[in-house]
Amino acid sequence: MNEAELLFTHLLSCNRTQLYIDREKSLDKERSIFVSNILKRRIKGEPLQYILGRADFMGLDFYVDPNVFIPRPETELLVETAIRKLQTVSNNSGPINILDIGTGSGCIAIFLAKFMPRAQIIATDISSFALAVARKNAEIHRVEGRIKFINSDLFQNEELWAINYELIISNPPYIPSAQIERLPREVKCEPRLALDGGENGLDYVEPIIKTSQQLLKPQGFLIIEIGWGQSGAVKNLFGKNRAFNIIEVVKDYNQIDRVMVAKKR
Repeated sequence: MNEAELLFTHLLSCNRTQLYIDREKSLDKERSIFVSNILKRRIKGEPLQYILGRADFMGLDFYVDPNVFIPRPETELLVETAIRKLQTVSNNSGPINILDIGTGSGCIAIFLAKFMPRAQIIATDISSFALAVARKNAEIHRVEGRIKFINSDLFQNEELWAINYELIISNPPYIPSAQIERLPREVKCEPRLALDGGENGLDYVEPIIKTSQQLLKPQGFLIIEIGWGQSGAVKNLFGKNRAFNIIEVVKDYNQIDRVMVAKKR
């Protein structure tokens, strides 16, 4: 949904389709004042999703606050790609073990849990505040029993090493540090921890590639979201790590390489 749709579906407690069916509906004075106040906050650069406390991700509503990165359409491509790849996994109808690194609001893990009955998921984040948001969203979507949330800086928590995974998935911070101050005002309202990928934007991508080979099962998938202009550098990182074959690069809606899919040999 765009911002106008998000605002008015929230205000009118309806879905997107109903919003357009009732497009001639007028607002009462109280709701008009509410919209006016929201617009004043938006003009100051506050993200609408934080104002409303909600964000749309793949047709689901997620609670968000300034402790978490706001889900983006590009990350929907990450999840769609993961689902497509996991449909090829044969595991005798047993559980499919998934590790979500840097879960934030929990949107990736929760959508996978909700729509993949065999998924058993561990979702990590370095921020305990982000994990509180993710747990709240898991409860909202009634998948809390299928996801274990763990406070961890990448792979440092020993609990992560007790399982071998069919999939490791991540939307890591990948914006180069020098570009942070040039971001739009509303983006700079989001947690720097979720944005800043270090000098070249790859401070998290590189260790994810390096360590995932030890945790994935043979033929397991590593699927990561990457930033603009990073495709070549990420391919080089995979090239140095002979445990993986890159099997697909998915472009986003602007034809930018956005999702890298690798398979463990």
